[in-house]
Amino acid sequence: MSGLGSFDFSDVKKLQKNLQRMQKEFPAFMEDCTRELAGRLLAKTIARTPVLTGDLRRGWQIGQVVRLPGGGVHVEITNNVEYALYVEFGHVTRLRTGWVNGKFMLTLSEQELERELPGIMDRKLKKYMDKHMGR
Repeated sequence: MSGLGSFDFSDVKKLQKNLQRMQKEFPAFMEDCTRELAGRLLAKTIARTPVLTGDLRRGWQIGQVVRLPGGGVHVEITNNVEYALYVEFGHVTRLRTGWVNGKFMLTLSEQELERELPGIMDRKLKKYMDKHMGR
């Protein structure tokens, strides 16, 4: 039975090591992607934010990237300017005689980023895999 031939397992072992390294580094990759996406969202939102004094634009902030127990990643984009919510979603006029429409700065930016997300993530994931598979 020893005449069946031989097989070189070096490529399989190399693949195994690459996959293990990919798995180990994946949480950091997800954090980097989340930071980049949050930055893109912030830039889009700031560009859509109306300017009177500049306070509302300066109020946008990216929170800390947090790893969730199930392996996910979370980050918040916030604006602590007291009237940000009213500019975003609209409000009744001071004399209660009409309605001021919202600007939907964050809402529209989120929708735009969601449309771009598949292309962005495809490129980032391809680059990540190429890096780990030696391409």
